Amino acid sequence: MSSEDNLLPLIVEPGQLAEVLNEPSLLVIDVPLRPESHADGHVPGAVFLDHRRLLRGEGETPTDAPSADALSRLFSELGLTRDTHVVAYDDEGGGWAGRLLWTLELIGHTRYSYLNGGIHAWRESGQPVSRESRTPTPSDYRAEILHPEVRIDRVELQERLGEPGLAIWDARSREEYDGQRGNNRRLGHIPGAVNFEWTRAMDRERSLRLRDYAELITELEALGLTPDMEIVTHCQSHHRSGFTWLVGRALGFTRMRGYGGSWQEWGNRDDTPVER
Repeated sequence: MSSEDNLLPLIVEPGQLAEVLNEPSLLVIDVPLRPESHADGHVPGAVFLDHRRLLRGEGETPTDAPSADALSRLFSELGLTRDTHVVAYDDEGGGWAGRLLWTLELIGHTRYSYLNGGIHAWRESGQPVSRESRTPTPSDYRAEILHPEVRIDRVELQERLGEPGLAIWDARSREEYDGQRGNNRRLGHIPGAVNFEWTRAMDRERSLRLRDYAELITELEALGLTPDMEIVTHCQSHHRSGFTWLVGRALGFTRMRGYGGSWQEWGNRDDTPVER
């Protein structure tokens, strides 16, 4: 599907969203880190999504994407249809919103946008907020993993370590990357990974909107992350890297992949190579 078919661009500003809020095909989803953020005031008409629903929550890789059946139930509850254009946002600058959009891309639902800066930018730009909860009209959405290439599992990543043209973007803090902090059996980073902490892509002077694209591209290229590469991004649970996946897409990096297992999986095994 081409972007011309979409109601809104990938990165949408508060004013742009406000103009189409009454569009029947629009579904605004608030997926905050703090659930009380939604009750404190949200985009009018937005539905609340508990971010834990975006994680598998069990098995060897609890941070990976839920099964197609679980995603079918989730998106049917949210009222998603094939024609729905989703706008995702959160209260933290794009982590859980990015994870939601990565999940939609995984199931081939490409009509989606991110509200740049989330609720902070919405409020800062003087847009109205609502405290009324909205229960969506359920649908019968059948999710299938139509774009498996947007994720990567540990086995493939481990087999391809050091391959030219493949880069690993670690979105965690420098302390986690260096192995000075963390709650895993093993601390450090995946060999060859480069560290660009997720919040470095946010503009704190502009309500956590994405920073200037040219500056971001320059900084990422200096680390060896270039638009022509296949880039795997991860954090501890593919939450912070939900945002870095989205940033890469916004910058025109067409082969962004999310490692759902993230350090939760990699750092708790004995057979994965670790650098410090």
